[in-house]
Amino acid sequence: MRTARISLIGATAVAAMVGLAAAPAAAAPTDTTTVTFEVLAGTLDIDAPATADLGTGSPGGTITGQLGPVTVTDGRASADASWEATVVSTDFQTGGGTASETVLASEINYWSGPATATTGTGTFTPGQPTTGDQEPLDTTTPLTAFTHVGGTGNNTATWNPTLVVNVPLDSQAGIYTGTVTHSVA
Repeated sequence: MRTARISLIGATAVAAMVGLAAAPAAAAPTDTTTVTFEVLAGTLDIDAPATADLGTGSPGGTITGQLGPVTVTDGRASADASWEATVVSTDFQTGGGTASETVLASEINYWSGPATATTGTGTFTPGQPTTGDQEPLDTTTPLTAFTHVGGTGNNTATWNPTLVVNVPLDSQAGIYTGTVTHSVA
């Protein structure tokens, strides 16, 4: 009987080992982490040169010169990154500001020309793409200088506008000063 008992114990041990080997593997413990980050919205800005010298000319002639680079920077990170840049001007005066010492804003044509640089998506459109498209400035009614339609996220556009001064025939000699203001919205 002793042999039967050892065989029974051995058989039970083998069965237990087979049962352990065939048992399903236990899943490793897991844990999750919720991760967040923030994309910051910036501003919509326009930057133009502080000063510009268009050169010289005679009464009855024209004076043509570029203002220098004007740049719109759209950092709003918007789903619709559309904007419009506009321009107005004061009248230009020398001396006492009499009629013969004033060149009206409407006697100065603005020509945005094409973009010199752009970044981002969407459509960038100059207000006056060619010299033939130039338009007179105004002291109160804004003239469209450049637009951006569509696109998402951030974008930039730069152009170098040209001013064409139609000097009145009765203009007095002197240095004429005025202010050209670009805005963006």
